[in-house]
Amino acid sequence: LQLVESGGGLVQPGGSLRLSCTASGASLDNYSIGWFRQAPGKEREGASCINGRDGKIYYGDAVKGRFTISRDNAKNTVYLQMNSLKPEDTAVYYCAAWGPGDVQNLCIIWEYDYWGQGTQVTVSS
Repeated sequence: LQLVESGGGLVQPGGSLRLSCTASGASLDNYSIGWFRQAPGKEREGASCINGRDGKIYYGDAVKGRFTISRDNAKNTVYLQMNSLKPEDTAVYYCAAWGPGDVQNLCIIWEYDYWGQGTQVTVSS
């Protein structure tokens, strides 16, 4: 399973971006997927994650109400819609997967085996 992120870029505060995580080598059906982010000098943290079978969703406190995770199994892609972006959302965003099945602890880094290379998101005026 290989994961490729896209959709990052430079956006002004208050703007929106949609990140995509597209898989190759296997179907994402029933895989648990996570979006993580790492800002300069900070540890990688879970932004939003979705389980593969029970559909449970997690949002980090910093993104609740602004980010939405969704999946399109027909396109083998998981999305992260990011609205009302803030400068503190600036980070490299990574897509990760485990499966098939549900992780025990949503959005905990070591639960996920497959990782993409990341896409840069910069929020600045």
